[in-house]
Amino acid sequence: MPKTIRYTLLSLRDLAVSAGPFVVLAATLLVLAYWWLDPNPPKRVTLATGPAQSAYEAFGKRYAKLLAAEGIEVALLPSQGSAHNLQLLREGKADLGFVQGGTSDYSAADAENLTSLGSLFVEPLWLFYREQAIQKAKKSMLLNSLVQLQGLRVNVGTPGSGVPSLMGKLLDSNRIEPSSLTLTTLEQTPATVAFLGGELDAIVFASAPESLMVQMLLQTPGVKLMNFPQSEAYAKRFAFLSTARLPQGVVDLANNIPPEDVSLVAPTTSLIARTTTHPALVQLFAQAGNVIHGPAGWFKAAREFPNRDNSELPISKEAERAIKNDAPLLQRYLHFWVANLIERMWLVMGIIIAIMLPLSRVVPPLYEFRVRSRIFKWYGQLRDIESRAEESKDTAPLFEELNQLENRAEKIAVPLSYTDELYALRNNIHLVRKKLQRR
Repeated sequence: MPKTIRYTLLSLRDLAVSAGPFVVLAATLLVLAYWWLDPNPPKRVTLATGPAQSAYEAFGKRYAKLLAAEGIEVALLPSQGSAHNLQLLREGKADLGFVQGGTSDYSAADAENLTSLGSLFVEPLWLFYREQAIQKAKKSMLLNSLVQLQGLRVNVGTPGSGVPSLMGKLLDSNRIEPSSLTLTTLEQTPATVAFLGGELDAIVFASAPESLMVQMLLQTPGVKLMNFPQSEAYAKRFAFLSTARLPQGVVDLANNIPPEDVSLVAPTTSLIARTTTHPALVQLFAQAGNVIHGPAGWFKAAREFPNRDNSELPISKEAERAIKNDAPLLQRYLHFWVANLIERMWLVMGIIIAIMLPLSRVVPPLYEFRVRSRIFKWYGQLRDIESRAEESKDTAPLFEELNQLENRAEKIAVPLSYTDELYALRNNIHLVRKKLQRR
């Protein structure tokens, strides 16, 4: 063994052996805590979006891009819309999904199994109609009441979108029998094609203004957007509805589209997650929601969304924290995985440290005992030689034992801080030898 290692103030081997049981105990507690808390999320999560070219699909892609930067793969699950997303969440086929307010009546089981990440944006009810169809039906040039839809061919979207359920509630509130209209439930794209081809008189969407279909229809000649002058009344009648105003010229300032302010009714869309979804993933989605839905838009001011208003389900703690505050302090300076591990393990680590600190006081005495025992164990043999010297007349065998003992003592390796005890042993051997010589 090299002298630089052999002659040191501390014996690393003895220190490791003395502290080893406590290190193993601490490591075992950490492993058990990690297994129990499961701090790191899975690297793949399923998000139920919506039909092709819908706002849900567009938002889903933005969420996937933001979470990909953190090493999370977001699998986008296309659906028929809001009601279908809620069904996928209930069946456990999706971890998160966009759900529109008023889509369904939530049960007690939903409140236990589902949680909300807050309201993300409003989805105005876009009721587009063809001017030519209104003239042909000899009605007013403008539609401003659902009562005027009677006798028209209206597409209210697929049952999975939630719009048929919403329109049913609105028609019922106006005492309109569904049989007085020709209702169809086509998907967005074929419905739009049929509408532009003259096969439908009106078409209903409940979508964010970012929807490509909405953007296109707002600028299509001969297509008008129905005004809801009773929007305040609808918002008072239905808790999941709010008012929205489409300002004059906001679509196209040069062509002044729309030519005047349009009042709309708008359900609020929330991001719903299963309660079994990992909390770290919920936190990431909530933080991504601040980035995606925070800027100002047609129907919102900056930082108005996400919020906790109009929520039909309990808000998750992670989402509530993300809505109130910016990213956690550690995530601003550390990678997400490291920051998340520390955030979710710090309490357990503190408990383990609190347990191990008192126990660690045993390590120095144990270390000292191990080192000194290398020296003290030879005192028993030395004492035995001294005792036998008083009774024995033949000291030659005792001298031989004493020489062997001295040779072993010279080979004892102890840290420099304990060499005084080693030299004390050798001096005591020398004293016993002198005693034997005198006899």
